[in-house]
Amino acid sequence: MPSLVDKGRSIQHRKDMKGCNTGLTAAVLVAGHLFATGGFITAPAPANAATLPAETLADSRQKLAAEAAVWGMPIVSVDAMREAFFRDAGAEYNDIVFWSRPADWKNQTTTPNSSSLYVYFNFNLKDGPVALDLPAADGAGIFGSVLDAWQVPLADVGPAGEDEGKGGRYLLLPPGFKGDVPAGNIAVPSSTYNGYALLRFSPASSSTADVARAIEVLKRLRLYPLAHAGNTPRQRFIDMDGKVFDGIVRYDESFYTRLARMVSEEPDSPRDAALMTRISELGIGPGKPFNPDPAMRAALRAGVQQAHAAFINTWRTGARPWWPGSRWGGNLPSTVGASTQFTFRKDGHLETDARGAFYFLAYAPPAKLGKATAYLTSWYDSTGEPLHGSHSYVLHVPPNVPARQFWAVTIYDVQTAAFMRGSPRVNLDSYSHDMQRNADGSVDIVFGPKAPVGKEKNWIYTRPGKDWFAAFRFYGPDQGLMDKTWKLPDLVRQ
Repeated sequence: MPSLVDKGRSIQHRKDMKGCNTGLTAAVLVAGHLFATGGFITAPAPANAATLPAETLADSRQKLAAEAAVWGMPIVSVDAMREAFFRDAGAEYNDIVFWSRPADWKNQTTTPNSSSLYVYFNFNLKDGPVALDLPAADGAGIFGSVLDAWQVPLADVGPAGEDEGKGGRYLLLPPGFKGDVPAGNIAVPSSTYNGYALLRFSPASSSTADVARAIEVLKRLRLYPLAHAGNTPRQRFIDMDGKVFDGIVRYDESFYTRLARMVSEEPDSPRDAALMTRISELGIGPGKPFNPDPAMRAALRAGVQQAHAAFINTWRTGARPWWPGSRWGGNLPSTVGASTQFTFRKDGHLETDARGAFYFLAYAPPAKLGKATAYLTSWYDSTGEPLHGSHSYVLHVPPNVPARQFWAVTIYDVQTAAFMRGSPRVNLDSYSHDMQRNADGSVDIVFGPKAPVGKEKNWIYTRPGKDWFAAFRFYGPDQGLMDKTWKLPDLVRQ
């Protein structure tokens, strides 16, 4: 009987023959795990690999490459975003990148919203602690987290965080830090040197004055080495509005170049020692130059494509309907993440499969889930067919959406989990004042490659030939969502 990894390859072969999308059909999910219940099918290359037939060696390497891709997904995503921070923003460590308007398609990160003002920065603790001075949440809602290189949230900020909305200094501490933490500082120890933060500043409304006020608040942020606390340099802010910030991972052999680089930059972890021993057969390890030959590159490419297909399949097939029979729901990786404060450690076991799938679709989860937002996703129309960019659909949003602040619907490319490139509109929300509303307060939103005549203000673009999924967010979710007395209908193909 073929292994699940072999089944994944068979599906890949059928995809190549038919020209269809592997991510839509890869049947490699069993009991919520990508490769096998409770863990991976591992395939370390034997010591006498040089004597193996070429096909057997390639098969072993591909399985190992797929395992490495699932394990390395969080840290590889961080490297891709860090590269965008340096390359696209022209930033350096201790700079702060922000978006002065809600994000459009040029913010190429995984499942961002298009309603808040984002702040993003990478940091590195090799030279010692780094201080983050956060302003009080006065004039703008502040929500966000500081995370390590594996995307484990280290601290939340703002009213739901350690500063409780009053502001304060968060002190980011490197691995093994033994020094004193000055009184009044919020200590944030990290087990990695690299990390990042994503903060959301929400204006009180979409008015020009309220947006300007939120930007004024975010520009009170300060980020600097603790060693410079007595003489902090002028803070540099870089506005990425209207500019491409491409932090999306490519699922080709470059994935492993990123993985090798990040592994070399971080301290050894006893938790990952066994896996590190195995992936050394791929040429990845601390201090090892990564220069795979053509045969290894082919195995790496096949392995990461297999993992990519499995990530997509996890989200497509693992959804738990929020309402009976609904196409809107949640998913296993989110559940595992939330129940472990996104460490993905459960009963002494690292849930690597769920972690990899989660960080394919998202980034910057909070340490503690609060009541600020809730969201549901849909990957299918009312008949159970995948949502496709060449078709048109209508979503009827009933009146009295149970969101105390506002609601928003946003769509994403299935292959990248990012906004569709080139889209003139990725999002509509209850702040969209020019959107047509029905007499009862309901709204009909149209999705498709062309705007229907007379419904241009209610239209979200979809790219022909691209599969997509939708996220419906509730900001300040109310009781009608929690007790399910309010129901969002499925998308209906026209």
